[in-house]
Amino acid sequence: MMDDLRELYQEVILDHGKNPRNFRHPDDSNRQAKGENPMCGDRFMVYLTLKDGVIEDVAFQGRGCAISTASASMMTELVRGKTAAEAETLFATFHDLCTKDDDEQGDHGPVDEDSREKLMVMSGVRQFPVRVKCATLAWHAMNAALHGQDSASSDQF
Repeated sequence: MMDDLRELYQEVILDHGKNPRNFRHPDDSNRQAKGENPMCGDRFMVYLTLKDGVIEDVAFQGRGCAISTASASMMTELVRGKTAAEAETLFATFHDLCTKDDDEQGDHGPVDEDSREKLMVMSGVRQFPVRVKCATLAWHAMNAALHGQDSASSDQF
């Protein structure tokens, strides 16, 4: 990983990990899913307010390491205001960025440049394979909530 990207990755993890955005339980959420990684103890509940196919609000609660907390925080900022289909595209793109080499990544659909840049920063976790599940946990829970499932277990990722 380039030094600049590594430094940015560390800054983002520290910022979102210490000051997570949308760390709350919204009163009007109509979808929720739990994400749990028993190997490391990370555990989150992701809440969505989905209306007319658009994520009007998204938040999370729980506990986890700095990487999982930062990733959950960034996820809430990236998917708010997106359609369910756009959120699924972000999820698939992020998952590929974290788990696959550049030449193996699929085209899951269009992702705006600002979102892609933010996803790229978090993709630095790919350099630390044991931490990939930490980074993708809340994303899997968000995707489960989108599909009306109540949980995402670590065996899904």
